Amino acid sequence: MLYPVLNQTRNLIDLTGMWNVELEKKEAIDPALPLKNTLLVAVPGSINDQFVDEEIREHAGNFWYETNFTLPQTIYDQRKVIRFSSVTHEATVYLNGVKVAHHIGGFTPFEVEIDSFVTEGPNNLKVCVSNILDESTLPCGIHTEKNGKQKVIPRFDFYNYSGIHRPVKLYTTNQTYIKDIVIDYHCKDNGRTEVAPMFEIEGSYEEIEIKILDESGQVVDSQKAIDSHLVIEDTKLWQPLNAYLYTLEVSLFKNGQLLDTYKEAFGVRTIKIENNKFLINDKEFYFKGFGKHEDFPVIGKGLNSAVTNLDKNLMKWIGANSFRTSHYPYSEEEMQLADREGFVVINEVPGVGLFTNFHADVNLNTNDKNTWETLKTHQNHKNVIKELVQRDKNHACVAVWAVANEPASHQQGAYDYFKPLVDLTKQLDHQKRPVVIPNIVNATPELDQAAELVDILCLNRYYGWYIDHGDLESAMIGLRNEIKKWHEKYPEKPIMFSEFGADTVSGLHSLYRTPYSEEYQIDFYKANFNVLDELDYVIGEHLWNFADFETAPNIRRIDGNKKGIFTRDRRPKSIAFEIKKRWEMI
Repeated sequence: MLYPVLNQTRNLIDLTGMWNVELEKKEAIDPALPLKNTLLVAVPGSINDQFVDEEIREHAGNFWYETNFTLPQTIYDQRKVIRFSSVTHEATVYLNGVKVAHHIGGFTPFEVEIDSFVTEGPNNLKVCVSNILDESTLPCGIHTEKNGKQKVIPRFDFYNYSGIHRPVKLYTTNQTYIKDIVIDYHCKDNGRTEVAPMFEIEGSYEEIEIKILDESGQVVDSQKAIDSHLVIEDTKLWQPLNAYLYTLEVSLFKNGQLLDTYKEAFGVRTIKIENNKFLINDKEFYFKGFGKHEDFPVIGKGLNSAVTNLDKNLMKWIGANSFRTSHYPYSEEEMQLADREGFVVINEVPGVGLFTNFHADVNLNTNDKNTWETLKTHQNHKNVIKELVQRDKNHACVAVWAVANEPASHQQGAYDYFKPLVDLTKQLDHQKRPVVIPNIVNATPELDQAAELVDILCLNRYYGWYIDHGDLESAMIGLRNEIKKWHEKYPEKPIMFSEFGADTVSGLHSLYRTPYSEEYQIDFYKANFNVLDELDYVIGEHLWNFADFETAPNIRRIDGNKKGIFTRDRRPKSIAFEIKKRWEMI
């Protein structure tokens, strides 16, 4: 699936803006009729924080979105497609009262051709959005009923924001069009790169023209056969924080007329794991960065380009070179920005909550059943892997795929659950990038069943916070001992710290080692860094978290998770300046 663009052969209409919305309560809503009790809601954006009504914020079930549009006459004879970049978590789309699309999964795009349903006059577009999570969905949750109302209890530690989170676009093509592009390439020792693009094309054409352009727009090579191999001499490599992007341009012709054209940016770089080192372009790379969240006041998980740009600049300021899309695919726009800026990305599917005994809400009764006998997520898990790899396959920034976060990999059945998923990821990815499963502390080296499947041991560890809280000396003894056990069991696998952090209230200071103070956060990280720096098989550190973020309310979460290096509105805590000093030196 290609990103929608406006060019010589394709039109693009933005359907974002103010839509109508109505909550579905006990009585089902008829999609053939206009919505009645509507409010205005901004699209894109989470619905939850746009109102001053707790019933709306905490609603579990269906939200009905509605807008109307009229097409310009100039595009009547073209193929017309509506594309949703992200609807969280399940979407059923109706056009003029007719169901035209259904999609499960809140963080990847889907689209539908509407030629058979659209009219010349005003068109009514409705989207039924469900935020229900259960033991078959990704992320996982518990769907229950309390006091006559539906309730969703997340099995993860971030707020279950709902809505149309990313742009809605209507685009057109001719009846002959380029459906997909895969850019495969091989780097030779002499600076030469052989590029072998693959295309999925619908309709008939007589000629195809394929070009590679450099950043100045100059043609590097061109061919006129669909199975062409193109060559880049003296290749300028895509480097971390020093990106260089080429452009593949493909055009289709018939009787000398241009039918379709599309440009896809790509970077040339190699990724290897050798001798416990992570290599980009045969140079050792050390991950310095964060686990993040798409989270900001008012908009929730809604796409906001200004926030995305600010986050990029804050990461550059602090010396970061990478981030993980914890715990779901981020927007296509953020991936494009990472390509341009040279950030290295661990790209994660929404495989979170795969642990039936995990409870972010301490008031939730735990479930001691075996996770892999309880959950019914496997087919949905395959689907989100397929959709993510299909969407992001050509991105130079994507260096690693993460197929889950903190699953119950210590429980019987984990190997059989994850083996097909890891295999599927590598089968789908033409670049064969490494695959990881960030590991929860319960899954010790003695118990874990998934570690042998992955290429890097990614550890989420909170020694000094959830373990030996406030006692950093004891915590570091435990951390050091555990890391050594992992290395002894898997000496050929590098280790990365994919999460570690301490909740910190901005402005809270103490002369003592007081948890939640800014001073304790500094002491916590310094202690952890001392251990990491002793070990030459550790290939990176991703702090948890880039910024404070919203969570479901519970006794451990006062106004959200406070482990951010920055506050939720992106003000630096004291630790930010310490991290900046460290990362500028390593």
